Amino acid sequence: MINNRLSFSEFDALAAKLAAELNRVYKPDMDQALRIYAIPRGGVPAALAVGQHIPLLLVDNPDQADLFIDDVVDSGATRDKWKHEWPEKAFYALIDEQAGRGASGGVLFPWEGDTIGSFGDSIVKLLQFIGEDPSRGGLKETPARVTKAWQFWCGGYGKDPKDIFKVFEDGAETHNQMITVQDIPVYSHCEHHLAPIFGTCTISYAPNGKIIGLSKLSRLVDIFARRLQVQERMTGQIADALFTHLAPKGVGVVIKARHLCMESRGVCQQGHQTITTALRGVIKNDATARAEFMSLV
Repeated sequence: MINNRLSFSEFDALAAKLAAELNRVYKPDMDQALRIYAIPRGGVPAALAVGQHIPLLLVDNPDQADLFIDDVVDSGATRDKWKHEWPEKAFYALIDEQAGRGASGGVLFPWEGDTIGSFGDSIVKLLQFIGEDPSRGGLKETPARVTKAWQFWCGGYGKDPKDIFKVFEDGAETHNQMITVQDIPVYSHCEHHLAPIFGTCTISYAPNGKIIGLSKLSRLVDIFARRLQVQERMTGQIADALFTHLAPKGVGVVIKARHLCMESRGVCQQGHQTITTALRGVIKNDATARAEFMSLV
């Protein structure tokens, strides 16, 4: 996972850059310092650092502030929340990933731990948020376990499907019929609630002078499943990767899966399967090939 650690000099350079922008827009002086509300918690060191370069006055109440300062805008949710409540006040950050300014990809400030440690801290906060005591015996090692689990569950990031495509021409010379691997296990997580998705994937392809090792189809499914997903997109990604890198005459992919975001929350209805298909080449365009594929799945 990408990690951008700032040095103290880089942090100060970002503060100086923001100070220069504020000075250009507001032109504060010692007699009329800018009144700043620092967004808890990351905005506090950010505002203090900016205050080393231009006159600022930190205020305790957002109503008293001329503008807001935060450390980073990543998803934009924090900024949007404060802008919704105080639309007349400007919102600034040292790093604005939404605008493409500054570092991106999980920036870490000099005083923060590593990515894994920071994630573990987030799990402690989650346990506290739901009303648990993170210090009790059964939960002491939970942050570390959850960190390792999510590293495994999301291990598909950073993997390129083309790297697994070892193809063979020997053995494919005379085979022009469909090759199918049924019921490949799928374990994923939905990107809307981070809830599990689990089921099976069936892949067929009509070779065009080349075949792929059968285990590679399972690996292909795993690369895309071990990311935050929606089932519809995952089905298409698997089909597109196989069609692109193997160049067969046709590809068919069917995923049948259950979604705990629906079964364990919301409507709380169990046992439903969601079925998605993605067809490429002759399996999509030729009625006979399509019928053969659908009879297999």
